[in-house]
Amino acid sequence: MKLEKEDIETLLEPMTERLIEALKPILSANGKKDIEPDIIFDVKGLCEYLKVTTGWLYKRTRLNEIPFVKICGQLRFKKKSIDKWLNSFETPAINPSSGKLPVKAPR
Repeated sequence: MKLEKEDIETLLEPMTERLIEALKPILSANGKKDIEPDIIFDVKGLCEYLKVTTGWLYKRTRLNEIPFVKICGQLRFKKKSIDKWLNSFETPAINPSSGKLPVKAPR
């Protein structure tokens, strides 16, 4: 039995439609992660995000210790760059917690 091209296309069409429908949720979920816009902070917004004073932030930018962009003399900060910068200061746990805190002996 030999199948003609039209017969093959007729058989493939419903399978193709089901495959596309099955892939739609996966593709749309992946796409949302990739197209999220970067948040841009001004000085006040970044101070609130980091819980620091404006003086602290201005000093870090003056010393080029924190990533920033200067637009027409105004400081702006990309959240992704700030998060990456913050992660560079993270100290990893060396000894995993046993879940018990040491008890001090009464004096």
